[in-house]
Amino acid sequence: MIREERHRVVVVADSDTRWKWGASVARQIGPDHVLDAYFLRTRATPTERQLAEIGIMPDSRRDVDAGELVVDEQLATADLLVLATAGGTTVSLLHSLGLNWAALEHRPITVTGYVGVVYEKLVDGLLTRAGADLVLANSAYDAERFREVFLGVGTDQTSVVETALPFMDGNPYDRTAAGVTRSFTVCFAVQPSVPRSKRARLRMLERAAEHARRCPERLVLMKLRSLPGEHTTHIEAHPYQSLIGQLDNPAPPNLQLVYGNMGEVLDRTDLLVTVSSTAALESLHRGIPTAILTDFGVREANGNHYFTNSGCLSSWSEIDDGHIPVPDPAWKAHQGIGKGDPYAAARARIAALRAAGPLPLITPYYTPQRASCYLPELLARHGLDERGRPLPVPLGGGPGARGLVPRHLRKMLRPLAKRVYQFGYQRVAPALRRVGGQL
Repeated sequence: MIREERHRVVVVADSDTRWKWGASVARQIGPDHVLDAYFLRTRATPTERQLAEIGIMPDSRRDVDAGELVVDEQLATADLLVLATAGGTTVSLLHSLGLNWAALEHRPITVTGYVGVVYEKLVDGLLTRAGADLVLANSAYDAERFREVFLGVGTDQTSVVETALPFMDGNPYDRTAAGVTRSFTVCFAVQPSVPRSKRARLRMLERAAEHARRCPERLVLMKLRSLPGEHTTHIEAHPYQSLIGQLDNPAPPNLQLVYGNMGEVLDRTDLLVTVSSTAALESLHRGIPTAILTDFGVREANGNHYFTNSGCLSSWSEIDDGHIPVPDPAWKAHQGIGKGDPYAAARARIAALRAAGPLPLITPYYTPQRASCYLPELLARHGLDERGRPLPVPLGGGPGARGLVPRHLRKMLRPLAKRVYQFGYQRVAPALRRVGGQL
C-alpha cells in the first residue's frame, strides 16, 4: 500500500460541535497536515452552512456510516486519526479499527477527547475512550481526574495528555481600545438542551428581553446554535427563534437573535451570559467578563456546577443591577485558560510514538470478554459485529426479513431519504404542531 508523502490527519465527526472540536485539535497537533473529514451519517451530520459558520473547511470530505468507515483502506493510510465522536461511537470504532488494522505495518495514531467541559458521566465517557493513543484532557483539572479513573480500573494512564480546549483563541478583550464606539453588548450563548423544557426556555427568553428593556442603552444578543431544521450535538426541542413570538410582550428592538461564528460574536461582546456553555471558557480565555446564570439553580443537570469557585456565578437580577463578575485567577489557571501553547505535550507524544517504530495494537478497555453484555450492544447500534465488520442490513429492517440491500443501492437511496426526512422535519412537523395548537 502506497502512502502519501504529505502527512494527513483525518477527523471523524458526527455533529457540527464535534467537528469544530476535532478540526481545531487537528490544526493544533498537525498544523502542516492535509485535513480530511469523515462525517458519520446521523441526525446531526453538519450542513454546509454549519461548516462555513465554524470556519474550518476540510481539504476533502466524505459522508459515511460506521460500517463503511472501518473497512475504508484510505483511512488506514492516514498519519493521525481524531475521533470527535460520542463515547459509544468512539469505543465501537476503536474496537473495530483495532481488529481491521491488527495485521498492518502502519496505522494512524488515534486521538480522542471531550468537546467541552466534563461535568457528567466522567467514568462512562472515559472508559469508552480508553484505548486511543492520546486521550486529551482540556485542563490540569481534567487530566488529574482522567488519570485517577484509568488507574482505578487498571488501564494505561500514559495516554492522558493535558491540553486545553482547542478553539480558545481570538484577540484579548479591550473595551477601551481606540475606535470602540458601539453600545455595551451582552451576549447570551444559548444551549440546545439547557434549560430543557419549553416553559423554562420561554422564561429564559423573557428574562433576556426584560434585561434589554431595563437597559435600553445595551445591545442584547441571543447567540443561536442552528437554523430551524438543522441539528446539533444535543436535540433542541424548543428553539428560541420559535419561542420569541410567544413572549407576553413584544421583544424590544435592542434584543437581537444572531447566528454566526462564536469567535466573531465574541469580538463585539462586553459581557457573555450563559448557563453552562463552553463559550464561557472561550470568553474567559479572552478576558471578556462572563456570567454563569444561577436562575435555574446551580445543579448538575444544568452543568453550571462546574463553575463553582470560578467567581462567575450570577443571576439575571444581578446583571440587571450592573454586576460584572470577576473570575478567580487560580480557577482559570486550573482549567487551562490562558495557557501558552497547550498542545505542545500532545505534539511531543505524537513525535515519540512515531519515533518508537510500529504502533502497538489498539486495545480498548471494553472487550467482548470484559463487557459481554455492553460492547456487543454498542457495536450493533453502529451496524458492526464483534469482529469489527459491518453487519448485513435486512431488506425489511426486521429480524425475519429476507434478502439484503446491496451497498450500491443503499448509497443511491440515502440522499433521497435524507431529503424526505428534512422535508418532514422542517415543513410537515411544524405544520402539524400549529394545527395541534389550534385544536
